[in-house]
Amino acid sequence: MAFRITKVYTKQGDGGETRLGGGQLVRKDSTRVRAYGAIDELNAVLGLAVAFDPAPEVSRIVSQVQNELFTVGGQLCVLVEDQQKWQMPVIGPANVEKLETHIDSLNSELAPLEDFILPNGARAAVFLHQARCVCRRAETLIVALSATEKIGDHLLEYVNRLSDLLFVLARYENFKRGVTDICWNKS
Repeated sequence: MAFRITKVYTKQGDGGETRLGGGQLVRKDSTRVRAYGAIDELNAVLGLAVAFDPAPEVSRIVSQVQNELFTVGGQLCVLVEDQQKWQMPVIGPANVEKLETHIDSLNSELAPLEDFILPNGARAAVFLHQARCVCRRAETLIVALSATEKIGDHLLEYVNRLSDLLFVLARYENFKRGVTDICWNKS
């Protein structure tokens, strides 16, 4: 499906409703709209992380993820039956496996964790930690949506694994910058 954005505002959403990609009218506070809004927010936070010039490996992976998040957002904005009709790109097992490969590769260079760590460190790492939190929120919204509506087969798996990757990316960025992760002080 190819389209061109010729006008940013339509004035059609002023009453608290919006249209999904397939044209269905829904309330703006619906779980579906909140879910793809959280994915959009996640993508913006990842853009902030990249703005702080992370290590090249981190930047490369985040760029790949940002593109995949547009696919996730599209899947959430368009009902499954319309996705099939329009032959939209969808998240599949290969996308999940790619995240797992990144996690394993980056994690192999990091010291094992012996405790919880604070979301702290280098500037890009802090935004990667924030992205992880937004990702978790998006995941809970997608779970809620999946309880009442059909979603893509691998969306939950992808978003769950993505939050793991974001945690590892934050730790990896700190490692590459020579910043030690700060452990939780239980006292």
